[in-house]
Amino acid sequence: MGNPGPEYEATRHNVGFRVVERLAREGRLPGWTRAGERLETRGAIDGVSVTLVKPLTWMNASGRALAALAREDPFEPGEILVCYDELALPLGKLRLRASGSHGGHNGMRSVLEHLGSEKVPRLRVGIFPESGGTGDPTEFVLRPFGRREEPVIEEAVARGVDAVTCAVTEGLITAMNRFNPELA
Repeated sequence: MGNPGPEYEATRHNVGFRVVERLAREGRLPGWTRAGERLETRGAIDGVSVTLVKPLTWMNASGRALAALAREDPFEPGEILVCYDELALPLGKLRLRASGSHGGHNGMRSVLEHLGSEKVPRLRVGIFPESGGTGDPTEFVLRPFGRREEPVIEEAVARGVDAVTCAVTEGLITAMNRFNPELA
């Protein structure tokens, strides 16, 4: 998930977009095409068919784009993996979960409401700064990463791509076992 438009590309709220964009690039998937309120690309990652999606709605309405996709190309909520920023995790840390509440993240709240289930796998990428404190969270997530933070988040995006690839090719449980222990 992220916010559309070039003015948001480098912001903390667009880390999810950065993961799927890099995944598409590294997987040599075809270019992004518009389908209603989303951009998508379809192809294969290590032989497994995938559809990567970037909602064109604001972050807090991301569920609309996924609900439209579900109507056009039906899937169960457990068959997707939503990537997004997480203020409750330290900068650069990853956390995969098979299901759960939105945890206060309005984009995830929209996804869960529109899909009608909490059984939506997700990859959360930590954006909380090492220096602590964020001020107004709404303003904070719309700011770009600092000069020292950018290399940390780039590494997290690369690990996020590896985590999504593992989840797609080896299963979510294997990916969780491989990528979640870094929090300990």
